[in-house]
Amino acid sequence: PFKLHVGGKQAKAGWKVLNIQPGPAVDFVGDVGDLSAFPDACAEVIYASHVLEHVPQPRMPGTLAGLCRLLVPGGQLMVSVPDLEVLSHTILSPHASASVKFLAMRMMFGGQVDANDIHYFGWTMQFMEQFLHKAGFSKVQRVESFGLFKDTSDHRPWGFPISLNVVATR
Repeated sequence: PFKLHVGGKQAKAGWKVLNIQPGPAVDFVGDVGDLSAFPDACAEVIYASHVLEHVPQPRMPGTLAGLCRLLVPGGQLMVSVPDLEVLSHTILSPHASASVKFLAMRMMFGGQVDANDIHYFGWTMQFMEQFLHKAGFSKVQRVESFGLFKDTSDHRPWGFPISLNVVATR
């Protein structure tokens, strides 16, 4: 089994990278919604930071089931997504400036700088738990940080985290 970084762009020892766009550190070019090229139980850990919000809602159950299928029994999915509740509070705050609210809105709907930078799903912990359990994951817990990659999972543009970070066990 290997460690799979879905949506990654940087090489890291011991990790294979799957990304929808090719790049120097990308080992597999493909869509997280179609993992048919990978055999069952081929990964011990899967890390996906700010990827699942790009999956259209009707494809989410199959995508999560596919990620679960790739994991060995006891394997872990580490997933980070924009936290819809935190971003909603930011937009509703009377203390947030228009530019802060605009940035929060872009985190909700995607930066839309290319065809893949669209967000189709807004995640809360409640949604995450329900979808992961239905996909076959047993234990689901929120964590503050993964400490694996320097990416949006630890982004704190206003002094507090904007990501929902979750570890789910197959």
